Amino acid sequence: MGKRARHGGSGFEARLGRLISDAGLFGSSAEDVAIALRSRFPEFRRQKLDPFTSAVRRALSSLPSLAACDSNTDDDDSHASTPARRRRRRLHDAHATSSSSTSLSDEAAQPPPPPAFDVTKSMLRSQYASQTPKRDNTRNQQLEIEVTTDKARRLITSDGGGSGEAKLEVAPPSEGADRGGKGPIFSDLGGMESVIEQLMMEVVVPLCHPELPRRLGVKPVAGLLLHGPPGCGKTTLAHAIANETGVPFYKISAPEVVSGVSGASEENIRSLFKKAYRTAPSIVFIDEIDAIASKRENLQREMERRIVTQLMTCMDEYHQHIGSDGGDLGSESSEKKPGYVIVIGATNRPDAVDQALRRPGRFDREISLGVPDENARKQILMMLTRNLRLEGQLDLFKIARATSSFVGADLKALVDKAGNLAMKRIVDKRRDQFRQEHDGNSKKDWWRQPWDADEIESLSITMDDFMEATNLVQPSLRREGFSSVPDITWDDVGGLDSLRKEFDRYIIRCIKHPEDYEVFGLDMQAGFLLFGPPGCGKTLIAKAVAHEAGANFIHIKGPELLNKYVGESESEVRKIFIRAQTNTPCILFFDEVDALTTKRGKEGGWVVERLLNQLLIELDGAGQRKGVYVIGATNRIDVIDEAALRPGRFGKKQYVPLPGADERFSILRAHTRNKPISSSVDLGALARREECNNLTGADLASLVNEAAMAALEERLDFMENGDSSMSSSSLIELSHFERALAKVHPSVSIQQRNHYEALSKKYSSN
Repeated sequence: MGKRARHGGSGFEARLGRLISDAGLFGSSAEDVAIALRSRFPEFRRQKLDPFTSAVRRALSSLPSLAACDSNTDDDDSHASTPARRRRRRLHDAHATSSSSTSLSDEAAQPPPPPAFDVTKSMLRSQYASQTPKRDNTRNQQLEIEVTTDKARRLITSDGGGSGEAKLEVAPPSEGADRGGKGPIFSDLGGMESVIEQLMMEVVVPLCHPELPRRLGVKPVAGLLLHGPPGCGKTTLAHAIANETGVPFYKISAPEVVSGVSGASEENIRSLFKKAYRTAPSIVFIDEIDAIASKRENLQREMERRIVTQLMTCMDEYHQHIGSDGGDLGSESSEKKPGYVIVIGATNRPDAVDQALRRPGRFDREISLGVPDENARKQILMMLTRNLRLEGQLDLFKIARATSSFVGADLKALVDKAGNLAMKRIVDKRRDQFRQEHDGNSKKDWWRQPWDADEIESLSITMDDFMEATNLVQPSLRREGFSSVPDITWDDVGGLDSLRKEFDRYIIRCIKHPEDYEVFGLDMQAGFLLFGPPGCGKTLIAKAVAHEAGANFIHIKGPELLNKYVGESESEVRKIFIRAQTNTPCILFFDEVDALTTKRGKEGGWVVERLLNQLLIELDGAGQRKGVYVIGATNRIDVIDEAALRPGRFGKKQYVPLPGADERFSILRAHTRNKPISSSVDLGALARREECNNLTGADLASLVNEAAMAALEERLDFMENGDSSMSSSSLIELSHFERALAKVHPSVSIQQRNHYEALSKKYSSN
């Protein structure tokens, strides 16, 4: 038996030529042919890509002579039997390469050669094949190229698309025509006018007209980092950019780049950028980029650090030639002028991305897609409901007001839920009708009955379906630490008109009409601190402000930030303000804030001191908290550190006093709104009684509940004993309030009231 041919020899190239000939890979570049062969034949994957590509290139250059030689051989063997020819070919392959790979074309049905040629290699190959999962060539493994031009769109797998036939799709028609669901465009996105305007000038125009930045001698944007909470539309926006520009779109999920073989992950990144450069101008979209571009100092494995470094190198290498007259990026790519490749990354954890990637030349622009406000939610709902079958007119503004902290994905789920409720309503109606027709007997297969045209025509979604869906759909931000916007209004608070005017002036109108404040250059970032006796409605006021403003709302119970581990409390404070800054406008409400801001320097106070320092920095540090409004509530303002009370932090100190007679009447009316109060009860006279002088709002709520409980006990006793002296009505009478007044006592004494009034004179900003 002759010597085994080396990989660089003519025998190996001749075999490659036959493989290329049998596979029909004529007319492709050497890189594409090499990737295709590596995907089909596992023994080629263990070789380095660059030497293997060179061998394929030499084989392609000698392909015509090899084809002629093969044709002469076939003519000589035409008189021989088919099995003899197959044996000669197998013997020739064994002498040339000592390989027992699967036979090609007409030899596919023959069994593999016996292991007598190379037992060790055959055993290793069979073991490797048993441990390696079979690749489904008909599926997209990692990469999808979408070319939205006049040419057909080709879907290519991460290994180059050599495996299997390329799937061709008709490109979407031009703008203004029916796209048939080919993908989103800018007109499909609601509430992103400012973002789209920025993208048009910095991304779309350079992609469509590269001669403009080239004429000016400047480089266009190299990278774009989209970040925001989950469901805000980052991936949809990237697809809209590709569909608007009509350039090749390389989409890959970050975890798909990672490979278990050392060096394969970096090779996947290099291959991705080479493909994008060959089809420039093009877009590379990396979804969840924080999975492969995390901060290197926090990574545990060396492979993860190499992936981050390789991504930086590729972004620098392929962008530094843009705008120049040429470059040597390869034998084939150097023949044409370098093109424009923009890298778009999407993540909901921008702080986890390595800082070296977030510099000019890599990810030049960072666009934050926050939680949409009321107007943006209205526009998104308008886009989502334009193809629905509706009954009557929808009050989109009312739905937008009821869906605070909803992102785009939540609004889409809301629309789907409203459709499901509409279907349920029609189905329940049909089921009841079916039961009536069958004398109350309900068959289990009633739903199998076909629907006629009239029933299908009656299907529609109503406004009631949407309002019911708002109570059933939980927004994703509720899981991110946001609180639901309370349904407390100023009518529930009762009185306190002066406080209402202050909050309306400094927070509510600033959120709803910021342009009026920008004209005069007002900085409305002052924090509010509500203090006063317990039970006077401080928490209720903050909830009413959040409901009136319609902004995102985060309710922090003061002591819940304290953690027994060093540094965790400070980290929670930073996370809260980062979350609020990302989703502006947002109201932060610190309940019982004195637990976090006690005076420093006391013995044993070092646990809270670090937390207080972090809170002071976030309230008024080097960074600006534009769009974040802070409200604190406490009944112990005298123990709060003076640094937290200065202007810029909790500078607007508002005293919440005990309610007066008119305010007690408003509170009683709010608490008795849903209770069966007798018409003989005069709430105004009750509020002016001497027993109610020192009652707080919580005491008045307890008074109403005690009166209702007395009425309930009286009715139960009448039903059990039948005593004629007791009333059988279901109304709360004045006698019940009299009994309740005997039980309820003021929670704030005269001495405490005098103490709080002294504090109000010392600290109040009124």
